[in-house]
Amino acid sequence: MNTIFNLKSSLVLAAVLALPVAQAANLSKDEYKAGKDRISADYKAEKQACDALSGNAKDVCVEEAKGKEKVAKAELEYNYTGKPNDQNKVLLVKADAAYEVAKEKCDEKAGNDKDVCVKEAKAAKAKAVADAKMGK
Repeated sequence: MNTIFNLKSSLVLAAVLALPVAQAANLSKDEYKAGKDRISADYKAEKQACDALSGNAKDVCVEEAKGKEKVAKAELEYNYTGKPNDQNKVLLVKADAAYEVAKEKCDEKAGNDKDVCVKEAKAAKAKAVADAKMGK
Protein backbone atom coordinates (compact mmCIF):
# COMPACT_ATOMS: atom_id res chain seq x y z
CA MET A 1 0.00 0.00 0.00
CA ASN A 2 2.80 2.40 0.93
CA THR A 3 4.65 1.59 -2.32
CA ILE A 4 1.56 2.44 -4.37
CA PHE A 5 1.21 5.74 -2.53
CA ASN A 6 4.89 6.57 -3.17
CA LEU A 7 4.47 5.70 -6.85
CA LYS A 8 1.37 7.88 -7.16
CA SER A 9 3.14 10.71 -5.35
CA SER A 10 6.11 10.40 -7.69
CA LEU A 11 3.88 10.49 -10.75
CA VAL A 12 2.01 13.54 -9.49
CA LEU A 13 5.30 15.29 -8.72
CA ALA A 14 6.66 14.48 -12.18
CA ALA A 15 3.49 15.80 -13.80
CA VAL A 16 3.64 19.03 -11.80
CA LEU A 17 7.31 19.55 -12.66
CA ALA A 18 6.69 18.85 -16.34
CA LEU A 19 3.77 21.28 -16.52
CA PRO A 20 5.87 24.49 -16.73
CA VAL A 21 8.07 22.84 -19.35
CA ALA A 22 5.08 21.87 -21.44
CA GLN A 23 3.70 25.38 -21.22
CA ALA A 24 7.03 27.05 -21.88
CA ALA A 25 7.83 25.82 -25.39
CA ASN A 26 5.09 27.63 -27.23
CA LEU A 27 6.83 30.32 -29.28
CA SER A 28 7.27 30.08 -33.00
CA LYS A 29 10.55 31.06 -34.61
CA ASP A 30 9.02 34.34 -35.82
CA GLU A 31 7.71 35.16 -32.34
CA TYR A 32 11.13 34.36 -30.90
CA LYS A 33 12.87 36.68 -33.37
CA ALA A 34 10.32 39.44 -32.74
CA GLY A 35 10.85 39.01 -29.00
CA LYS A 36 14.60 39.42 -29.39
CA ASP A 37 14.07 42.58 -31.45
CA ARG A 38 11.65 43.97 -28.85
CA ILE A 39 14.08 43.25 -26.01
CA SER A 40 16.87 44.98 -27.89
CA ALA A 41 14.70 48.02 -28.58
CA ASP A 42 13.55 48.18 -24.95
CA TYR A 43 17.16 48.03 -23.76
CA LYS A 44 18.23 50.84 -26.07
CA ALA A 45 15.33 53.02 -24.91
CA GLU A 46 16.04 52.35 -21.23
CA LYS A 47 19.74 53.00 -21.69
CA GLN A 48 18.99 56.24 -23.52
CA ALA A 49 16.76 57.32 -20.63
CA CYS A 50 19.76 56.83 -18.34
CA ASP A 51 21.69 59.48 -20.28
CA ALA A 52 19.68 62.17 -18.49
CA LEU A 53 21.20 61.06 -15.19
CA SER A 54 24.74 61.55 -13.97
CA GLY A 55 27.18 59.97 -11.55
CA ASN A 56 26.33 56.78 -9.75
CA ALA A 57 22.61 57.19 -10.46
CA LYS A 58 23.43 56.81 -14.16
CA ASP A 59 25.59 53.75 -13.46
CA VAL A 60 22.78 52.14 -11.45
CA CYS A 61 20.28 52.94 -14.20
CA VAL A 62 22.53 51.37 -16.85
CA GLU A 63 23.04 48.23 -14.72
CA GLU A 64 19.28 47.94 -14.21
CA ALA A 65 18.73 48.23 -17.97
CA LYS A 66 21.40 45.59 -18.66
CA GLY A 67 19.90 43.31 -16.03
CA LYS A 68 16.40 43.65 -17.48
CA GLU A 69 17.75 42.86 -20.92
CA LYS A 70 19.61 39.75 -19.75
CA VAL A 71 16.61 38.48 -17.78
CA ALA A 72 14.23 39.13 -20.68
CA LYS A 73 16.53 37.27 -23.08
CA ALA A 74 16.83 34.32 -20.70
CA GLU A 75 13.05 34.19 -20.22
CA LEU A 76 12.52 34.42 -23.97
CA GLU A 77 14.96 31.56 -24.55
CA TYR A 78 13.16 29.44 -21.96
CA ASN A 79 9.78 30.25 -23.49
CA TYR A 80 11.15 29.24 -26.88
CA THR A 81 12.90 26.00 -25.92
CA GLY A 82 11.04 24.93 -22.80
CA LYS A 83 14.17 23.18 -21.53
CA PRO A 84 14.48 22.83 -17.75
CA ASN A 85 18.12 23.93 -18.07
CA ASP A 86 16.95 27.21 -19.60
CA GLN A 87 14.47 27.66 -16.78
CA ASN A 88 17.33 27.30 -14.30
CA LYS A 89 19.36 29.76 -16.36
CA VAL A 90 16.58 32.34 -15.91
CA LEU A 91 16.94 32.06 -12.14
CA LEU A 92 20.72 32.37 -12.33
CA VAL A 93 20.53 35.38 -14.65
CA LYS A 94 18.05 37.07 -12.29
CA ALA A 95 20.41 36.47 -9.36
CA ASP A 96 23.36 37.85 -11.30
CA ALA A 97 21.44 40.91 -12.49
CA ALA A 98 20.21 41.70 -8.98
CA TYR A 99 23.76 41.35 -7.67
CA GLU A 100 25.20 43.70 -10.29
CA VAL A 101 22.59 46.37 -9.50
CA ALA A 102 23.08 45.98 -5.75
CA LYS A 103 26.85 46.18 -6.14
CA GLU A 104 26.52 49.35 -8.20
CA LYS A 105 24.25 50.88 -5.54
CA CYS A 106 26.96 50.13 -2.97
CA ASP A 107 29.29 52.52 -4.80
CA GLU A 108 27.34 55.41 -3.27
CA LYS A 109 28.63 54.39 0.13
CA ALA A 110 32.11 54.60 1.55
CA GLY A 111 34.27 52.76 4.05
CA ASN A 112 32.72 50.10 6.22
CA ASP A 113 29.19 50.82 4.98
CA LYS A 114 30.31 50.00 1.44
CA ASP A 115 32.04 46.80 2.56
CA VAL A 116 28.92 45.68 4.43
CA CYS A 117 26.74 46.55 1.45
CA VAL A 118 28.92 44.51 -0.93
CA LYS A 119 28.96 41.55 1.46
CA GLU A 120 25.17 41.67 1.74
CA ALA A 121 24.88 41.76 -2.04
CA LYS A 122 27.21 38.76 -2.36
CA ALA A 123 25.26 36.86 0.28
CA ALA A 124 21.96 37.58 -1.48
CA LYS A 125 23.43 36.37 -4.77
CA ALA A 126 24.82 33.22 -3.15
CA LYS A 127 21.40 32.46 -1.66
CA ALA A 128 19.65 33.05 -5.00
CA VAL A 129 22.16 30.82 -6.82
CA ALA A 130 21.74 28.09 -4.20
CA ASP A 131 17.96 28.34 -4.48
CA ALA A 132 18.22 28.09 -8.28
CA LYS A 133 20.42 25.00 -8.04
CA MET A 134 17.99 23.42 -5.55
CA GLY A 135 15.20 23.97 -8.04
CA LYS A 136 17.19 22.08 -10.65
